[in-house]
Amino acid sequence: MTTEEFQDYWISVHAQEFAAKIPQIKKYKVNRILPVGPAPVFHGMAEIWLENEAEQLASLQSPEFVDGARADEPRWAAFWQSLGLDTTTVPIVAAGHGTPHKLVVLVKRKGGIPLSVFRRYALDTIGARVREVEGLRDACLCVVGDGAYGVGEARFDAAFQLWFDDVEAVSQARRSAAYDAVARELNDSCDSVYEFVCEENAII
Repeated sequence: MTTEEFQDYWISVHAQEFAAKIPQIKKYKVNRILPVGPAPVFHGMAEIWLENEAEQLASLQSPEFVDGARADEPRWAAFWQSLGLDTTTVPIVAAGHGTPHKLVVLVKRKGGIPLSVFRRYALDTIGARVREVEGLRDACLCVVGDGAYGVGEARFDAAFQLWFDDVEAVSQARRSAAYDAVARELNDSCDSVYEFVCEENAII
């Protein structure tokens, strides 16, 4: 499959005919990662909202998932290479973005920084820098839950999502002095920073 075929199948077929039928899912988006900036490691990002951990477990045991969505995955996805992050979302700018274009930044803190310290730093210090970025319409911090650290370190600790009017606005923001300040904060506090630009497709 080409990247375009993969993304189109996910959005138009898998999401509509299989994933959207899982009854526990409250909201579901497929983010088409765009060819902007460095070549992406991933080609798409799903956002799945569930009420709680019990609903999450029930969704993975439902026939709609087992016999539907999971059974369909080998047709289009290298699902063994996928990454799952169970997060809680905290608003940074809550303006009701109304645009599908956004910058996503996955981050892993530097070794030796306590997780609780990094979470507060990401929200208060880096979040304050994010608010100063030109053209920003909305922003949130998605914090990886404690359960991801039960047997070691999670691959990422958090994800920032920043919404803009269009792809050009994202590109302009990334070239700005305000975003340079965000990048410096991330580089000072993180061992790994992975960015990509994407377009949201709301399924549910």
